Amino acid sequence: MNYVLSLLVENHEGVLSRISGLISGRGYNVESFTAGATTDPSLTRITLVCRAEPAVIEQIKKQLNKLIEVIKLVDLTDRYTVDRELALIKISAKSGRRGEIFQIADAFNAQVMDVGRHSMVLELTGSPSKIDDMISLLDDNIIEMARSGLVSLERGKKVKEEGDKTNE
Repeated sequence: MNYVLSLLVENHEGVLSRISGLISGRGYNVESFTAGATTDPSLTRITLVCRAEPAVIEQIKKQLNKLIEVIKLVDLTDRYTVDRELALIKISAKSGRRGEIFQIADAFNAQVMDVGRHSMVLELTGSPSKIDDMISLLDDNIIEMARSGLVSLERGKKVKEEGDKTNE
């Protein structure tokens, strides 16, 4: 099973290296590791996806929480989240297939980023399963591909409006 961990860490030199070293040094299997700035320039948010048994995930969480730079760790696995990933896909696009590729791109709301003589580059943002579905349709024509890894945030709780009794 895949587990999704969200970490808020101090944004300074060596932090990402320490976290990735902790994980790889213990032989844990990482499916994706994404990091980026937050609204506070002193903090970085990391989304870590691991495939492991529950006991191993608990061990990973304990090890990560021991690091001084880790400010907050949240297991998003069983929470309601918004998950997104970015994929850039270069496809063999001989002139006879271009119409079909444009239709597939349109069906998935993918953007055509580049059209060359013999290839096209598509950009698709969405859930990992949406990206997997498009890849399976284009599989025989894929020249190369790059995926960003998962970025995930917990969905907000509904805010109770003044006088609204439905969210109590």
